[in-house]
Amino acid sequence: MTALALCMKKMGKKVTGSDVAEVFVTDEVLKKNKIKWRIGFGEQNLKPKPDLLVATAGHGGLLNPEVKIARKKNIPVKSYAEFLSDLANTKKVISVCGVGGKTTTASMIAVVLDHAKLKPSYVIGVGKIYPLGFAGHYESKGDHFVCEADDYVVSPGVDDRPKFMLLSPFITVITNVEYDHPDVYTSFEDTKTAFKNFFKKIPKEGLLVACIDNPNVAKAIKSIRKQKFTYGIKKGADYQIKNTRFKDQKTLFDLFVKKNKKSYKDLKLNVPGEFNVRNAVASFAVADFLGISEGEIRDGLVKYQGCRRRFEKMGKIKGALFYDDYAHHPSEIESTLKAARSWFPERRIVAIFQPHTFSRTRALFTEFSRAFKDADVVGLMDIYPSARESFDATISSEILANEIKKHKKKVYYLGKHEETLKWIKENIKKGDVVLTMGAGDIFHIYTKNQKYF
Repeated sequence: MTALALCMKKMGKKVTGSDVAEVFVTDEVLKKNKIKWRIGFGEQNLKPKPDLLVATAGHGGLLNPEVKIARKKNIPVKSYAEFLSDLANTKKVISVCGVGGKTTTASMIAVVLDHAKLKPSYVIGVGKIYPLGFAGHYESKGDHFVCEADDYVVSPGVDDRPKFMLLSPFITVITNVEYDHPDVYTSFEDTKTAFKNFFKKIPKEGLLVACIDNPNVAKAIKSIRKQKFTYGIKKGADYQIKNTRFKDQKTLFDLFVKKNKKSYKDLKLNVPGEFNVRNAVASFAVADFLGISEGEIRDGLVKYQGCRRRFEKMGKIKGALFYDDYAHHPSEIESTLKAARSWFPERRIVAIFQPHTFSRTRALFTEFSRAFKDADVVGLMDIYPSARESFDATISSEILANEIKKHKKKVYYLGKHEETLKWIKENIKKGDVVLTMGAGDIFHIYTKNQKYF
C-alpha cells in the first residue's frame, strides 16, 4: 500500500490512510513523504470525504469496518489489487510472480530499466530499493510498469480471485511455484492452476520468463503456448547460468544465451546467493527482450544494492554481523541460509526465525523442519499470527523447534522479542553471522533496540 500511495503522491493526489497501531518498516517512508495516517478504522478517517477508498486484503479486506462505512456514504471503494491493476494496466506491465524472489527480481528490473533511462513506473512491496530509494514511483513519460504479481486472493471470502488475475501483463517472470497460501488454496493443484491461468493472459507479442530450475515451473509452462524464455542453471535453459562464484562479498557468474549462442563472462552482483543470480538472469532476459544493451544491463545489475528486509545488513553487536530477511517459506529460508553460507563459509551461521501464520506453519511443517541445514544454530520466536486466521493451539514454534532438533543439534525455542533479545546477548559470539527471518514483526528487534545496532 505504501508504494501505491507514493505513486499517487507523485501524480499530485492527496493521500491519507488508516492502519492498526503496529509499527511497520514503511512508516519511515510515509513520514518522509508527508503522507499521514490514523490509527484505527472508522468514520473519522473519512473526513473530509475522499474521492476513493482503497482497501488491502489484510484487516478484513473489503469487510473492513471503514469500507462498510464508506459504502453507506456512497464513497467509491476498490481493493488494492483492483486499484493497482487500474494504474499498472495503463502501461506495459512487467510482472513478477512466484513464491520467493518477487520483490528482488522486480526491484532489479526497475533498477536496470531506470539505469537505461527507460523511465519505469513501479510498485514493489518493500520499504526501500537501493539505490532507487522508495519502492513506489510513477513516470508519466515511461512505457513500462514493474510490479509484483501476487497469487493471494483479492479479499478473502468476498473476492477470491487471485490478485494477479486483474493484471494485464506484457512480460511475466515466474521465479518458482510452491504451495504457500493454505488458507485460501485447498490444494497445491489449485495453486498451480492459478499460475497457469495467469500465464495465459500474456499477449502474443509479450513474453514469459520462467525459471526451469524449479520443477513445478518446468511442468507448468509446458502447456503454455506463449513466447517464452527459460532461465536457470539447468542445461537447456535459454539463459543458462554457469560458473557462479563468490569472492570478497561479491557474486560473479557467467551466462550463455542460446538464441545468439553468446557467452557473457564475469557478470557481477553486490548481493549474495545463487537465488540472486537467478533473479539477476531473469532481469537480464527481460532487459534483453526490451533491447537494452549488454553494457547497460551489466551496469544496472551492479548498481542494484538490495532492498529493505532482503538480506539487509543491520549492523554489528560484539563483532557479530546481523542481517535481516523477509524469508517466511521453507524454500526462501533454505535459499537465504545458503546465500549466507556462500558469503561467509568459515563463520558460524545463526538463524533466528519467526514463523508467519498458523496455517502455513502447520501445512509446511515437515518442510520447515528441514529448511535450516546451512545454519549452525537455530532459534525460533513465537508464531506471528495473521489477522485473517484464528489462534491454533495444535501448532507452535516450540513444537516446530522440537521437530527441527531431529535434523539439527543446536535448536532453541526463544519466545517473544524480549526473550529473544536476552538470548542474543547471552549466546551470540564475535565472528557470528546472524540472520533474522520472517514476514511478521521480527524486525522490531532492530527498530526497538537501535542502541545495540
